[in-house]
Amino acid sequence: MKIKTLVLGLTISMCILSCSKNDSSSNDNLNAIQARTSAEIDNITDDISTIAENQIDIQLSDSGKLTAIPETFLPPCATATTVVSGNTWTRTINFGTQGCTMPNGKVLKGIIIINKTANTDPLSKTFDVTFEGFYINAKLIEGNKTIVRTLTTIAQIHPTSSMTMNITVTFPDGEIYVRSGNRISEMIEGYGTPIWSDNVFRVNSGNWLTTKPNWSQTTSIIVPLVFKMNCQYRLVQGEIQIVRNNNTAIINYGEGNCDNQATINFNGTVTPFTFGNKFLN
Repeated sequence: MKIKTLVLGLTISMCILSCSKNDSSSNDNLNAIQARTSAEIDNITDDISTIAENQIDIQLSDSGKLTAIPETFLPPCATATTVVSGNTWTRTINFGTQGCTMPNGKVLKGIIIINKTANTDPLSKTFDVTFEGFYINAKLIEGNKTIVRTLTTIAQIHPTSSMTMNITVTFPDGEIYVRSGNRISEMIEGYGTPIWSDNVFRVNSGNWLTTKPNWSQTTSIIVPLVFKMNCQYRLVQGEIQIVRNNNTAIINYGEGNCDNQATINFNGTVTPFTFGNKFLN
């Protein structure tokens, strides 16, 4: 009887270890759901960039680089204050602790801080973006983002932005994702007017790494991303590719329509999904 009990116990233990190993192995591999989660994190970093670019325009107005004061797209529940000390410009955007709903329906809490220091190049400005207790739809955002805004020297003059990021996103269920990488974008429409909604940004290239304790994946822009500020969800065009191990997902954001519809091609199988405030099947 003791021998049978021992054998049974060993069998159950081996089964548990085998199941655990299989679960871990499956978590190492990319799937369509995880690709959508990655796109959701992309959407979060896009929101931060949009807020930062808008506030940078306001800084350029403060410094006399723009002749008209740009409009802010922040809702009344967000307060923005500016402190200038010597060569340092600091813009603090406080979304409060109760939640502040943005035009695209997302709820933001906490503080974004944008700092600019003196730069020897008159056509280039560097802005550092940090966070204090900052949440987007209950996801905690930590880390930093740096934006180098440069004016072109050829007609039609417009700004380009080189962005680097190193952020950590903690989901409400405790899942933690670390994101690092870079993007290069340009404002292709709307520069020189105070109207934020007429701006159009094109992200021409970018690569970033997403990591968790048991896996890492790379993402790259394969068709430039286009963001129209007069669209509720802003991202209207372009494709990105996600690669993890031997699996590939390509997310297509359409051809310019103001909607939040996209498709994901996972290992050859294409399915539609909705992005924006919440991801829906």
